[in-house]
Amino acid sequence: STLKGTISMGHNRYSTTGSSSSKNIQPFYVKHKGKSLVVAHNGNFVNTAQLHKELEKDGAIFQTTMDSEIVLHLIAKSKKKELSDIIIGALSRIRGSYSMLLYVNDTLIAARDPLGFRPMCLGRKENAWIVCSETCALDIIGAEYVRDVEPGEILFFRKGEEPLSIKPFAEKRRAHCIFEYIYFSRPDSNIFGHNVYKVRKALGERLADESPAKADFVMPVPDSGNMAALGLSERSGVKFEQAMVRNHYIGRTFIQPSQGIRDFRVKIKLNPIKDLLRDKDVIVVDDSIVRGTTSRARVRTIRDAGAKKIHMRISCPPITCPCFYGVDFPTKKELIASGKQTEDIRKYIDSDTLAYLSVDGMLEAMPLPREHFCTACFTGCYPTSVPKRGSKLSIEKR
Repeated sequence: STLKGTISMGHNRYSTTGSSSSKNIQPFYVKHKGKSLVVAHNGNFVNTAQLHKELEKDGAIFQTTMDSEIVLHLIAKSKKKELSDIIIGALSRIRGSYSMLLYVNDTLIAARDPLGFRPMCLGRKENAWIVCSETCALDIIGAEYVRDVEPGEILFFRKGEEPLSIKPFAEKRRAHCIFEYIYFSRPDSNIFGHNVYKVRKALGERLADESPAKADFVMPVPDSGNMAALGLSERSGVKFEQAMVRNHYIGRTFIQPSQGIRDFRVKIKLNPIKDLLRDKDVIVVDDSIVRGTTSRARVRTIRDAGAKKIHMRISCPPITCPCFYGVDFPTKKELIASGKQTEDIRKYIDSDTLAYLSVDGMLEAMPLPREHFCTACFTGCYPTSVPKRGSKLSIEKR
């Protein structure tokens, strides 16, 4: 009640384009010809460098080093009169992934890229409309889930009016990010029309079928491996134990901006229960191995706690290729599986065995047809053209 106005916008994106600095915090707000322009964006543009160069050549002065600012410059440059035409014109120049909120001319605008890389849903509470990435955000405030914002759809929200929906872009194949189901989204969310918890359990079930192991119990790396470990336990008949306790005051180590911070936080994030682990053979389930340093530290922690044998099981395939659509593994050299075979990775992390879920197993566990997903980080088959060299600091280096 202390806040004035009829529209609010918030964001918690981590840096996938541009440095982790205060100038790149979103929502990003500017004034142009006396009007407010605001953007909040989940995803990554793949033609950022090209558009940045063109706009600078035309006199644009950038205040940040993130791709999201580009859309505001495209809007400001438009000669069109109708707001819908201005937005369509700007978005038609962008390639890549975006679930995006814009504020232009007293209108809130929600837009999702035509391939539908990132999730986006529409909710309602009394007379208020809500757009968010995950349905769990609606649950928290007691709002009703209405539907997903469709790939290629643009919604316009004006005070006192029903939302206006337009779909100006040609129908394309779907390219939902499969890593949303594996890692990013919360298990209490429904994304792409299906529940994340159930999908992660199904991944664990497939993992049990593909890579069985004899052990005293199955344990997850909390919290990201919890559901897959449950699925593996139920399918294999090996009992489940929560043999590591997570410190909930530490954020996700994978998305920390530097390796030094990641290493430090891994050490204090998880604490093993030594009385459970001592002299036991264990199956340890995690959602992924990206750089390998986190998995190595976790295996060492479990072994130091007294485990006899450690069978590492990963509920997705090896990540071998960079992502250009909003997941922060932008270069091959950061990905341990891009240069090492599974046995080499096993030796590096010091587990007794190591097995990944296959690409086919992962896709068969999905609730949607396999052709609806982007699996480029596992297969190298990108659904769009991508930069030859990717770096989230590429604009800073220009």
